[in-house]
Amino acid sequence: MSLKTLLGLGALALGVGTWVTALILWLGLLAVSDRLDATLKAEQRMSGYAGLSTQAATFLVVATEAVQREMPASTRVERLEPVVENLRSSFVRLQQNVAQAVEEAQDLGLDAQSRFGTQSLGLARMEALLSSTMRGLGEDDIDRPRLQAHIDSFATGFDPLLSQAVQTEQMFRADIRAEIVTLRKKLSLAAIGIAVAAVVMVLAFYFGLIRPQFARLDRLREAAQKIGQENFAIDLPETRRDEIGGLYAETNRMAHALAARKSAVEEDRAQLSSIIAARTEELRAANETLAEIDENRRRFFADVSHELRTPLTVILMEAQIGRAAGGPDADAFATIEARAARLNRRIDDLLRVARSDSGQLALDPAPVPLRDLITEVHEEIRAEADNAGMTLTLSDIPDVTLTCDRNWIRQVLVGLVRNAIRHARDGGMIRLDTQTGDQTAEIAVIDNGFGIAPADQPGIFERFTQSGSTSAQGFGIGLALARWVIDSHDGTITLESPVARADALGEAPGTKIAVRLSLSSG
Repeated sequence: MSLKTLLGLGALALGVGTWVTALILWLGLLAVSDRLDATLKAEQRMSGYAGLSTQAATFLVVATEAVQREMPASTRVERLEPVVENLRSSFVRLQQNVAQAVEEAQDLGLDAQSRFGTQSLGLARMEALLSSTMRGLGEDDIDRPRLQAHIDSFATGFDPLLSQAVQTEQMFRADIRAEIVTLRKKLSLAAIGIAVAAVVMVLAFYFGLIRPQFARLDRLREAAQKIGQENFAIDLPETRRDEIGGLYAETNRMAHALAARKSAVEEDRAQLSSIIAARTEELRAANETLAEIDENRRRFFADVSHELRTPLTVILMEAQIGRAAGGPDADAFATIEARAARLNRRIDDLLRVARSDSGQLALDPAPVPLRDLITEVHEEIRAEADNAGMTLTLSDIPDVTLTCDRNWIRQVLVGLVRNAIRHARDGGMIRLDTQTGDQTAEIAVIDNGFGIAPADQPGIFERFTQSGSTSAQGFGIGLALARWVIDSHDGTITLESPVARADALGEAPGTKIAVRLSLSSG
């Protein structure tokens, strides 16, 4: 049987017991109320008999006085009439009370009805005795002994009848009190029995149903604690098919499944640890190889730079001497000097990139006129734009000064223009646009190419990312390096593609990369 059914039956039994208890108490109180009501009415009748006794005594006194004074019959009757009326009114009230008592005594049996019937007969006799006495006293006779005899006859006949009526009421009242005492005893025994039965039912309900279920729930809690501690050696008994038995079965199945899963996870973990160890060793070896390659690359750059600087310095000095000497070859020496200086800057750029790849970014900030910076960029990249068949234009350059590392910023801007030449050659146009704002200057490179897809834009400044193409030249670190340099200057670099119509160079979407740097405070 399920726990729901057992608990329902237990609740039903407690409910029935409570209902029976309430019914017994209600019936007992109703019986006590009836007995008390009967006692009260008996008291009321006894009070009526007491009043009747007083009125009878008054009648005897008035009658005796009238006889002793030898009053005429009419005077005697007139003197006694008020007293007689009171007596007759009392008889009527008592008869009504007795008649009501007879009607209410139908549930008490024939004996009680007979007793109240005797009361009614006694009242009738007393009333008849009063009528007889009044007839005797109303005769036209002034014989005192004879009239006194009527009075004595009333007194000797009325008093026993009244005493009998009072005794009957006293006996009835005593019987009612005895019944109340008996009923109280029965109710007390019933209350004790109900209390004992309630205790027995509660104990039986607790020890027979509740406590065993608590014990089973404690075992279930202990099993859950073991599972929480990853101890899956659980074997709960599944002998009962109630709700807790179902929980036992599900807990056993869960523990077995978790044990199997734990075993599989441990096997996978051991295998994964072995794989991670192997891959870690491979990565360590690869890192050592890469470190060695990177060191060789930096040494190569340094060696190449050193080997190039020595003859380049000689070329630059000879060109300066030839240009200073004048003559027909002065222009040629000036060209050689300019090309040698540009090549020297390229070597410096090469060394800066090599150092940045090793995590070093040394800045040398100084005041730089924006016009000079843009002019250097234009002169350095113009030949590449012309060779690519593209037109490189400049906007009006504000006469302001930046605080930055001149060579790094020049290299970043050259790199941005070079990217535009590489990726937007079909557009045919590039513009270097400069604007100033509140304590900042913006330098933008705008092209007229196909633009950059929205899906590729979020990672465009990440290393090894190239605007949706895997076949482009280079290693894809130009924009990442540019952002690093600009961030180191506390500036910003932003991407816009397609370009707003107000800044666009044609109908193509185009791309705009803008660098914003702080102006010199001086």
